[in-house]
Amino acid sequence: MDDYFAWVGRSETREDTATAAPLAGLAALLDHDVSPWVPGTVPPLGHWLYFLPTARQSAIGEDGHPRRDGTGLLPPVPLPRRMWAGSRIEFLAPVAVGAALTRVTTIEAIKPKRGASGNLLFVTLRHDVTADGIAAIREEQDIVFREPAPMAPAAPAPVAPAEREPADATRSLAADAALLFRYSALTFNAHRIHYDRDYARDVEGYPGLVVHGPLIATLLMDHFLRTAPGTLPRWFNFRAEAPLIDGAPFDLCLAREGDAVRSWACDATGRTTMRAEIGLMGK
Repeated sequence: MDDYFAWVGRSETREDTATAAPLAGLAALLDHDVSPWVPGTVPPLGHWLYFLPTARQSAIGEDGHPRRDGTGLLPPVPLPRRMWAGSRIEFLAPVAVGAALTRVTTIEAIKPKRGASGNLLFVTLRHDVTADGIAAIREEQDIVFREPAPMAPAAPAPVAPAEREPADATRSLAADAALLFRYSALTFNAHRIHYDRDYARDVEGYPGLVVHGPLIATLLMDHFLRTAPGTLPRWFNFRAEAPLIDGAPFDLCLAREGDAVRSWACDATGRTTMRAEIGLMGK
């Protein structure tokens, strides 16, 4: 792969308004009659509903993302498969519904690696969000680009049920196509692994539709807020460990540990697919 060092430090600035309509859609997606977040504010992780992609249809690539041709913020990475591997987020100030939002996104690091599946490229983006001119959210986002899937992927071996970690609260949900489609619509995310079963299986090598990483993270945050309505977390970190595939129920789990909450999602076999931490006090 080319040396993308020159791309580190590049940035772009976007503006938006914290309108109420996406939040109503989020509440419906999360199956709330009365939402557990502070009224009149954008809930934790709700900033992902703004600054949505606006690439023209003619600029969309095979996978549903804008083509990486070097004209946008991201470098022209040749590796075709893409995933949101994790984020580290600080909530600096509440964001009021109706606030004027500005997001400055900067490429912080680009690191090539070699993994079991071949070449990988890790791109770390830093998002600094202000609301009405006040610093509100700081996020470091890790994106991973990967090589094409094998043309004839081996059939997955049977997975033995994993020993489940003890949790203070567990909630089971169905990872069905309707949930994935509604989240894709809410975030204007056209990545085909989330709604095009043939593409997900035949091109990217997944056994089914892939549940969005930020959707799982949002569900983990919502699971916590259901146990502590109105809480304003200070920080949230998450890391994807394995793809979560549609077609079977999955569990959201949490365990309280002092001034933090440890949270995780696991599939029907008990395998952990995402881990997260929610900080309730300053670092």
